[in-house]
Amino acid sequence: MSVSSANTERGKEPLTTEMVDDIANASTDNERPTRGLQPPELVQQMTPEYRAQLEKSLVRKIDFRLLPPVIIMYIMNYLDRNNIATARLAGKPGTGLEADLKLSDSQYETAVSILFVGYILMQIPSNLFLNKVGKPAIYLPACMIVWGIISTATAAAKSYTSLVVIRFFLGFIEAAYFPGCLFYLSCWYTRKELAFRSAVLYSGSLISGAFAGLIAAGITHGLDGARGIHAWKWLFILEGAITIVIAIGAFFILPNFPRTTTWLSEEERQLAAWRLQEDIGVDDWTSSEEQSFWHGFALAAKDIKVYILTFLLLGIVSAASVTNFFPSVVKTLGYSNIITLLLTAPPYVLAMIVAFFNAWHADKTGERFLHIAIPLVVGMVAFILAVSTTTVAPRYVAMMLMLPGCYGGYVIVLAWISNTIARPPAKRAAALAGINAISNASSIYASYMYSGAPRYVIAFSVNCGTLLMSILLAAILRTLLVRENQKLEKSEAVEHVASGVPEEERAAMKKGFRYLV
Repeated sequence: MSVSSANTERGKEPLTTEMVDDIANASTDNERPTRGLQPPELVQQMTPEYRAQLEKSLVRKIDFRLLPPVIIMYIMNYLDRNNIATARLAGKPGTGLEADLKLSDSQYETAVSILFVGYILMQIPSNLFLNKVGKPAIYLPACMIVWGIISTATAAAKSYTSLVVIRFFLGFIEAAYFPGCLFYLSCWYTRKELAFRSAVLYSGSLISGAFAGLIAAGITHGLDGARGIHAWKWLFILEGAITIVIAIGAFFILPNFPRTTTWLSEEERQLAAWRLQEDIGVDDWTSSEEQSFWHGFALAAKDIKVYILTFLLLGIVSAASVTNFFPSVVKTLGYSNIITLLLTAPPYVLAMIVAFFNAWHADKTGERFLHIAIPLVVGMVAFILAVSTTTVAPRYVAMMLMLPGCYGGYVIVLAWISNTIARPPAKRAAALAGINAISNASSIYASYMYSGAPRYVIAFSVNCGTLLMSILLAAILRTLLVRENQKLEKSEAVEHVASGVPEEERAAMKKGFRYLV
């Protein structure tokens, strides 16, 4: 193999006059040139009609095999992380988590926030490791078993100190799943398929939020005191045990990456890998040997877009931290614990519906900014309404809108990260983990804002401010990406690409890559 052909395979061929013309002439994704990209043999033999039919069938097969297990796993990830909020209200007065462990309000808040310390510390190393080994079908379920064991052990906590230690290590292990799963999905789906699949993944947290209150209400009603064990302990025992069982099943269901998946035919494997390569202009994950552990992190750290996306997501996550205290917020309506837990479900159901529709429409149109900004404006209105009144009807309307407002925009940002920081895969893995890690730092300080019931003036006011910040940052990022696209549409973009962009990304841009805005 010649040096020229070897470089072409890696997407690093030298700039030519023909490539200048490619950049000048490629104005849309539908007109992407593929100079230097050669489809695999079986893909070359496909007619356009046959390829379209096979690709549609392939995506359905991937959806059916990939999405159900990752959703179920994320349901348990979110339940195990946030069941401390429902445990606070589980059981008869005087027998709950706080009473048994003799926790003050500030100690409870610390127990909530300490999880995110571990969660933040582990995300980047975990995603870099996952990209390096290339075995998500083993790594993600293995981490799930460990966090299931730790979650179950929460029932054995005897003091504030033991609870804090358990929560820290629970966050440390759970950190592997969500950013790892975002990276995992980005290795299977094209940019215009990813927003809806990210919403489908995140529906796991919304489903768990909807059912967490119902589960806690059922356990409180039926198991409180059974075998001498209080309801909040049963909550951790049962949910942790279910997590372990699901993780064992996931070992036998999850695939790894397209090139290494045995339940696809050779024709399907070639098409699955090629359509991702064609979507961006360079190859994606190929083998463990070709992945550099820290190189992707260094590339991400040099990209201004990563920092904008980080603070954009941080603002949304900060406002969405209301979910850590949502049962307590709903409790301000004045109903009993059982009714309060039941009332927490409808806002999550509505949030899931809104997130699905918004993501579907974002993928259909390819637009990102408005699909983020509009839900966030709704979220701001909800927090303003909640802080303005204690009347039951308008206050519950505000609670119904808080979660759809936050999460409707959140799922689009998740996809926008992979759309914008697309290749190489090591950089995408580091960016996804780093952005999620720093954004979750907001949950540490947000845990201390939820005092001053029933209005929660400080918390809801800060939430409005952070959502406004996210809207402004989304506008800035859109402006930046529009300018980048304009540069790529002109022939002089070659000098810009050659001098201002890491070598690993040049080939993608030279082949007509356009940012989604």
